[in-house]
Formats: sequence, structure tokens, C-alpha cells
Amino acid sequence: MTDIVVVFHSGYGHTQRVAQAVADGAGAQLLAIDADGNLPAGGWETLAAADAIIFGSPTYMGGVSWQFKKFADASSKVWYTQGWKDKLFAGFTNSATMNGDKVTTMTYLWTLAMQHSGIWVSMGILPTNNKAATRDSMNYVGGYGGLLTQSPSDASSAEIPKGDLDTARAFGERIGTVARSRA
Repeated sequence: MTDIVVVFHSGYGHTQRVAQAVADGAGAQLLAIDADGNLPAGGWETLAAADAIIFGSPTYMGGVSWQFKKFADASSKVWYTQGWKDKLFAGFTNSATMNGDKVTTMTYLWTLAMQHSGIWVSMGILPTNNKAATRDSMNYVGGYGGLLTQSPSDASSAEIPKGDLDTARAFGERIGTVARSRA
């Protein structure tokens, strides 16, 4: 059995919906960072037991949410002992605009995984970048290093484009396949 955990913060429900789609694809457990930046009881132990950790955060002001950053900073205790060394990692982010400086958030997530001596799993899904592409197309936002999704600032979490959720599930499947191949 391979344990995969999606650890994420979601301020308005959009990132949570994406996290659920990734988890569905990967067969992963969700681990939400709360509004105060804390994990639930047993959260650190859950991450210690995981074979793969998938980070998720909205992109706020060009980076991860402060709640996710608090979690990341608290992971320095794990870093000190290299407790996550050689685990698989992947990441995703959502913002209101197509670009929204999501790349800085993805770079932060990747750097956090590298600080923990992790092994990063990329998207592995080519972007849909032709004239026939629509918002329901796979990897329409065009991520390579991780999953990028977009939802307008006035859209509810129920309005995340189908293509983004389909891409999230496919990304989760890829992570699950890679994790199980290492087991």
C-alpha cells in the first residue's frame, strides 16, 4: 500500500476543490491546513508516514498563502532530521488570473521539496495550446512543473473549469502511478 497525502491550504474553497480532484486521481488522503496555518492533530505523523506528499496553495500576492508558509516554516523541524528525504513531492496552485504569478508559487513549492531532499514529480501532461483548445481542455493553463488552475475572483469553487479538474485528476493519477512504481 502506498500512502499519498495532499497537504493544502484553501482560503475560499477553490484550492480545496482542486486538492480533492488531485487526491481522487492519486488515491490520496487530504490534509487541510486550517485558517490559522496549523495541521490537525496527527498531521505531522501522517506526513511522516507518507510515501508521497503533494503540496497545494492558492497564489496570493505572487506566492503561497501565509497559512501555507506557516506550515512550511514549521516543517523546518522535519528538515533538520531529513525526515522527508527521498519522498516523492508534487504541487499545485490556483489563482484568479491565467498567469497570476503562479510560477513563483510553484517555484516555492518545488524549493520546499528540494530543501527536504525530495524527488519532484512533474505534470507529464502536455498543454493544450492550439486554436481548438477550450477551458475544458486538459492542461489548458499550461503547467509543466506542477498543476496550475484558474478560477475567476467572482467564481464560486463550484465554477472551476472542468478541464482544470480533469487535469487535476490526471495529475493525481500520474503521481499515484509514480509512487506505486517505487513501492
